[in-house]
Amino acid sequence: MKAPAWKGHKQGLPRKVCAACGREMVWRCAWAKNWDEVRYCSDACRRRRPRVDRPLDAP
Repeated sequence: MKAPAWKGHKQGLPRKVCAACGREMVWRCAWAKNWDEVRYCSDACRRRRPRVDRPLDAP
């Protein structure tokens, strides 16, 4: 994905909602290469993410 043209106005940047806390995230240059995979706003939210439980009878 090509980085959006940023002229100092954050209103034009893409936004997402964090899957853990529900806060809105605004596109950052650090996320330019993997913006499609970004799901969490911080490391704390990534650690707190909902886990899928394994069945009890699984080995």
